[in-house]
Amino acid sequence: MRKAHEIEYQVYGDDMQFVEISLDPGETVVAEAGAMMYMDGTIQSDTVFGDGSDRDKGKGFMDKMVGAGKRALTGESIFMTTFTNHGSAKKAVAFAAPYPGKVIPLDLGDCQGQLICQRDAFLCAAKGIAIEIAFQKKVGAGLFGGEGFIMQRLVGDGLAFLHAGGTIIKKELRAGEVIKLDTGCLVAMTAGTDYDVEFAGNIKSAMFGGEGLLLATLKGPGLVWLQSLPFSRLANRMHAASSRGGGEKKGEGSLLGGIGVKNLLGRD
Repeated sequence: MRKAHEIEYQVYGDDMQFVEISLDPGETVVAEAGAMMYMDGTIQSDTVFGDGSDRDKGKGFMDKMVGAGKRALTGESIFMTTFTNHGSAKKAVAFAAPYPGKVIPLDLGDCQGQLICQRDAFLCAAKGIAIEIAFQKKVGAGLFGGEGFIMQRLVGDGLAFLHAGGTIIKKELRAGEVIKLDTGCLVAMTAGTDYDVEFAGNIKSAMFGGEGLLLATLKGPGLVWLQSLPFSRLANRMHAASSRGGGEKKGEGSLLGGIGVKNLLGRD
């Protein structure tokens, strides 16, 4: 029997998607501040301390502060916004992605109750989903993996919604199967997936191949979701194209960024 609220949803749009969530009377959805697009009149919003999952109910103030501090480490607000249907009939509330891309609906019950995602991927979830932090255990992945030492962990048995840039692809990795990718293209992975980084070939390939020094490696078994257009890449292109940017291209994906012939010659 599910602990999270059983919500219904519909995703609208193509390149600029939003999700409309239908709530039965008394049901609640939790979202990041500022994600709401519209809501019916009988739905009321409230700001809560922590992730709104009620998993810290009964805990002391200091325990709640520790949990909120962990959220702050992921770059998110220590507050979440809840939306509850106080009417007598089913009503809707909608949440929009903050930049061009896709909304990804995921049932955590199909992911062994846990999902690891990049820090800014979470959009909203059914009440009962806990939003925690996940530390990278490998130093290389933490320093150069594009996501830093800290990612988000979603825990529960209900629906959660992520957003990512461009086109999204889901891949199932068998035991021992490895996939290599740009460090900024990872959106989410199941908890059993091994995440690391490695050098991109030899020195010549790293310097002149245009792909940077490092690639992320994901090793199965597990499910992974990848994005074709990381927000950092989109922002870098916009910055480089602007007259204010002067054509300067900043590194994307990792702390070292991409070092290639275009960077060395100052062209994009």
